Amino acid sequence: MSVMGDIVRTYRGPGSVLRRRLSGGQREDRALAILMAGCGLLFVAQWPRLARESHESGTELNMLMGGALLALVFILPLILYALAGISHLVARLIGGRADHHSARMALFWALLAAGPVFLLNGLMQGFAGTGPQSALTGLLALGVFLWFWLAGLVAAERGRS
Repeated sequence: MSVMGDIVRTYRGPGSVLRRRLSGGQREDRALAILMAGCGLLFVAQWPRLARESHESGTELNMLMGGALLALVFILPLILYALAGISHLVARLIGGRADHHSARMALFWALLAAGPVFLLNGLMQGFAGTGPQSALTGLLALGVFLWFWLAGLVAAERGRS
């Protein structure tokens, strides 16, 4: 199945999409590609906000974008690998049966699948600035990400096929 089709299907049933993606076996190259695509989407989602900030403060846009690139494309993946490991260990303590790869895929897929909502949030921050609209779309993006991640993690750790 296509990645775009799976992203759309994730909004209807995140656990079933992740189980189907995991049925292809452990492929760390796919996990890394999904992670980097998700981090890349988060970076692109920051562009409108960074452009607004640059215009309002007079700070050079390239400097702001360089900082966001470093944070989101180089440092965030390392943090997410650690977070996936911690979430897997916690799941094992409460009876989870999956492996580390499944926990990583649950987190990485949630990040990529929630990308459209993060893009919406970035547009809202760029066009409306800080305010209740941006806070609402930010909470929506966070909620969608957490929903996808927890539903995927539960599906993976229960070991359904």
